[in-house]
Amino acid sequence: MSRARVLVADDHRAMLDNLVRLLSREHDVIAAVADGLSVVSDAAKLQPDLLVLDIAMPGLSGIAAAKALKARGSTAKVVFVTMHHDREFVEASLMLGPVGFVAKDRLMLDLLPAIRDVLAGQSFVSPTAAVQR
Repeated sequence: MSRARVLVADDHRAMLDNLVRLLSREHDVIAAVADGLSVVSDAAKLQPDLLVLDIAMPGLSGIAAAKALKARGSTAKVVFVTMHHDREFVEASLMLGPVGFVAKDRLMLDLLPAIRDVLAGQSFVSPTAAVQR
């Protein structure tokens, strides 16, 4: 599998740094931002293959940013990372098509497999979030 060009977003600096470090093992991180509005503007300019987005961010949530980009014709695949295991978040994310939904407490175990599944056109939901479904 070739390396995907990834835009990553999280409003907590330590988590953003951790995500960049983890993603860089298998992919090319082309931007790392801290809010949903930056996701939309940077993704429109950079045309990433993949978005790895925190759900709860200032400006626009990760889900709202992904919806806005999809409405503008973006073909980027999406993996959400979140502390929220609530059914409503899982369902809202899955309404966007094949996406990843990775619980932050399972980040090291689930992020890279989720990305592989999503890039292959399949959805992925962390088992701890799936329990809430």
